[in-house]
Amino acid sequence: MTTQQIASRLAELCRKGEFETAQKELFSKDVVSIEPYATPGFEKETKGLPAVIKKGHQFEAMVEKTHGITLSEPLVAGNAIAFVLDMDITMKGQDRSNMSELCVYQVKDGKIVSEAFFM
Repeated sequence: MTTQQIASRLAELCRKGEFETAQKELFSKDVVSIEPYATPGFEKETKGLPAVIKKGHQFEAMVEKTHGITLSEPLVAGNAIAFVLDMDITMKGQDRSNMSELCVYQVKDGKIVSEAFFM
């Protein structure tokens, strides 16, 4: 797949909230995921597809309800992809809130090899 094809498929799956499907289909087995900062239960850097999927499960377990997901059109430059992800969510034990982040991905050999999030 080209970077543009990966970007389109990633956006399609993320808009549906199918994050794990996107990871299994589009990510390298050696993917690296970088969060803006370490938080309780989450490392700043997670390496390997199984660990990234596990991190997704941990996040999902913290969410009481997802009210909506909005994703910008992906921007593609060379082998990089970026888009803005907005989530209207209620975390367990918290009030409903909006979370907005810039998601940046790097592609190599037809797979996503890194993702980084900026808030």
